[in-house]
Amino acid sequence: MDWEVVIGLETHAQLSTQSKMFSEAPTAFGAAPNTQANAVDIGLPGVLPVANRGAVERAIRFGLAVGGTLHRRSVFARKNYFYPDLPKGYQISQYELPIVTGGSVRIRSGATEKRVRLTRAHLEEDAGKSLHEDLHGMSGIDLNRAGTPLLEIVSEPDMRSADEAVAYAKALHALVRWIDICDGNMQEGSFRCDANVSVRPAGAERLGTRCEIKNLNSFRFLERAILFETRRQVEILEDGGAVRQETRLYDPERDETRSMRSKEDAPDYRYFPDPDLLPLAVSDAWIAEVRAALPELPEAMRERFMREHGLPAYDAGLLTATREIATYFEALVGALPQQPKLAANWVMGELSARLNRENVDIARSPVDSTALAGLLARVADGTLSGKLAREVFDAMWEGQGSADRIIAARGLQQISDSGELERIVAAVLDANPAQAAEYRAGRDKAFNYLVGQAMKASKGKANPAQLSAILKRKLR
Repeated sequence: MDWEVVIGLETHAQLSTQSKMFSEAPTAFGAAPNTQANAVDIGLPGVLPVANRGAVERAIRFGLAVGGTLHRRSVFARKNYFYPDLPKGYQISQYELPIVTGGSVRIRSGATEKRVRLTRAHLEEDAGKSLHEDLHGMSGIDLNRAGTPLLEIVSEPDMRSADEAVAYAKALHALVRWIDICDGNMQEGSFRCDANVSVRPAGAERLGTRCEIKNLNSFRFLERAILFETRRQVEILEDGGAVRQETRLYDPERDETRSMRSKEDAPDYRYFPDPDLLPLAVSDAWIAEVRAALPELPEAMRERFMREHGLPAYDAGLLTATREIATYFEALVGALPQQPKLAANWVMGELSARLNRENVDIARSPVDSTALAGLLARVADGTLSGKLAREVFDAMWEGQGSADRIIAARGLQQISDSGELERIVAAVLDANPAQAAEYRAGRDKAFNYLVGQAMKASKGKANPAQLSAILKRKLR
């Protein structure tokens, strides 16, 4: 039987506020255990929570960015469950009346584009953290994260492969960083996903029984967990069994998911409005203020790059993958307004490859946009060939100065003088009569050999287009 996997993601984005969702305690990462949890965070008697305006504003920003419905009135609720790192015995969240519903995120998976619909995005506080290492068989509780503001973003079950799920997670990750509501640091837990996975016979409309895989904090783990869980569920069904609704954890060392607990439904949490918090009121004026401050969004910028610079959709998509890449490209093409494709090719090619090899973010590139524009200007005016430009780029990366300085110091100017190129071609043809005869006899591969010999004779400095034209003329 052919099976179809159905995937929805619940993503927790830690909001980039300096203080917590309902208290003034700090949110800085890496503090000593239990030094950043105050009386409100741990729910001591007599304390009252107060909603963080900055967290609400970031939720509004997200709602606008995804085209969702922003509710002028939303309600905080208590989600009741027992877990050792939940100090109050409940979590303040939103349930029936969240701040954002609807909206969508556009993704690209392979050559396919689609929109993943969003169900909701709601504000809540984080729990603490259980510690199990280096405690001699015991567990410890660190409440520093308790009360940290989160935006939980819930998708519809619109994804049909692990690739699509990863594409969605990456697009969402890029968006929350683009609009500056979350730093996206997955290693520190600032952005983590829960994957709801089910399978059903291909063509069926009814959803299968879903299992939730908790706290996936890397795109690779997300992909591997979904692939394993899909195989596991298919094997159960093909053996005549039934998938049990449950919460599971992914073990990266064994590359498998394993059962954690039976999956709770909403009634199990006994939601009710928090009596200590008034309904959250968001005015039209506040929404208008946030809208006016939004940066140009990735989708709009992508369309503009295609329209203004004549770039294909693929290039424009890569150049708007993050705000930092887009900013770099904008500055680069601003200095080279007649060469947008050349600028795009270098950002996507040589620069990105070097950044990846060195594990350096583009915002900290040793070759900034101004320096790269200086190099590409020499490519555009014929001073450098592509090969020589890469040599100069490597020297610039190592801190040896500007492109013009390196070109002058190494004598790397491209040979474009027709007389000099004529002499090089004549010498190569005299030294390789057999290959010249082969080309005249219709063997095109011999031409590439002759070009290579001519480039070698010029030490890579010959203008390739001029050289080819002269060689073809001489071989008639």
